[in-house]
Amino acid sequence: MPVSEPITDGRRAKGERRRRALIEATLRVIERDGASGVTHRTVAREAGLPATTPTYYFDGIDGLLTEVLTTCMDEDAAKVVRLTEPDACADPRRALAELMADALAAPGHLLAEFELCLLAARRPELRDSTGRWTESLIGFARRFTTDPVRLQLFVGAYDGLLLQALTTDERPSADEFEAMLHQLLPTS
Repeated sequence: MPVSEPITDGRRAKGERRRRALIEATLRVIERDGASGVTHRTVAREAGLPATTPTYYFDGIDGLLTEVLTTCMDEDAAKVVRLTEPDACADPRRALAELMADALAAPGHLLAEFELCLLAARRPELRDSTGRWTESLIGFARRFTTDPVRLQLFVGAYDGLLLQALTTDERPSADEFEAMLHQLLPTS
């Protein structure tokens, strides 16, 4: 009778829940205090776990920050990739505009992601996940154009529009984002 299998699965599931709790706690710390506020102690406290827990799951603060950025970029990329699937939505630009507006509705998470992306400018080990994010945006834009300049323009504009929106009191609506996306990616 395989007694150890359920225990192993239970431990693995508990480990995954703790790992996810640490990632989410790290995002909340970055939202509140910036990346410089991330320590093992602050993350563990935020997650409601013992102070040494992050050291068990991550190879130092850099490993934790890398995992958080990777998780965020992969989750965001998956949302954009879903919009590129055939029959995913009637109007992909509208759907993307709604994603943009939703990201700004509670901007803390987006702010934390941008702060982590800026770390990638200094830390090459963080760039793989930002590259996957960029590729998801290019894949989206290819529904409308194959022009390499327009593709590059779209990628830069997308992130730039969100970053600029974070620095203003009046955030663009989904309708305003959609109008901009139609300019960036016109119908041929």
